[in-house]
Amino acid sequence: MPRGDKSKYTSKQDRKADHIAEGYEKRGISHKEAERRAWATVNKESGGGNKSGSGRGKKDTKVSSRKGGKLGGRAAAARPKAVRSASARKAAATRKRRAA
Repeated sequence: MPRGDKSKYTSKQDRKADHIAEGYEKRGISHKEAERRAWATVNKESGGGNKSGSGRGKKDTKVSSRKGGKLGGRAAAARPKAVRSASARKAAATRKRRAA
């Protein structure tokens, strides 16, 4: 099997990789790099391809997803309340202006 062949992955792993890649692309990362990172994450969490018979796959760990969730918002929380409040007011004004 050539390197990069995805035939041994389950449909769930495929969907997960697509979802992760989509998130990276939204953040401005190129399509190719997003795909590479997404499959690396899937491999880390599930131990690689699992398509080889009933009950032979490994259980997924959610280490990467959990880490990302725990890190989310940490930078904003470190900023002073006045700065966060000003940012929120500015965002609300922008949403209001664009809605009109």
